[in-house]
Amino acid sequence: MPELRVHNLTVTLDGFAAGTDQRPDAPFGDGVDGLHDWMFAAMRERAEGRGGIDVDQVERSLDNIGATIMGRNMFGPQRGPWPDESWRGWWGEDPPFHHDVFVHTHHLRPDLPMAGGTTFHFTDEPIETVLRRAFEAAGGRDVRLGGGVATVQRYLRAGLVDELHLAVVPLLAGRGERLLDNLGEGVDGYRVAELIASPAAVHARLVRR
Repeated sequence: MPELRVHNLTVTLDGFAAGTDQRPDAPFGDGVDGLHDWMFAAMRERAEGRGGIDVDQVERSLDNIGATIMGRNMFGPQRGPWPDESWRGWWGEDPPFHHDVFVHTHHLRPDLPMAGGTTFHFTDEPIETVLRRAFEAAGGRDVRLGGGVATVQRYLRAGLVDELHLAVVPLLAGRGERLLDNLGEGVDGYRVAELIASPAAVHARLVRR
């Protein structure tokens, strides 16, 4: 049965997945420099044909994914109404998704088809409706849930996430957006199924009990 999966969600030792003041020249905010160095290095190593623990995690994040859900904070740095429709995401004209991407936002705009088969759909529907649409678009494959933090928390609180991969890196942020705060019973139904470490990150895979 298709699943909703979170992959490569990187947090600091004190639990922050983003810093403060996210903006175009600091997509993850201040105080978290180097947060995703492990993943960028793994992507380079994968492209060069090398393997390893971090490369394996990147490869798992691509396996059997047919659609993606993300929040507006992952799509871009703007808040409030769109000033115009010139912002087309962080990834250039050929984003790496190559399938339908559903973007949660209170400020709707027309669907955005991109090169390589990616189409961004902007929606203010309930998360259950968006997840159903994503599963339909995925055509029997799994759906990947991207950030930001608030979006992942909404799906965790609703008990909709089947698998959550966290990469814990040796940084301290002190402030920003902490992933596992204020979840209430949202983590009660999960267990740690795997815990492995590379020199760059500790990878924890949480699944439903």
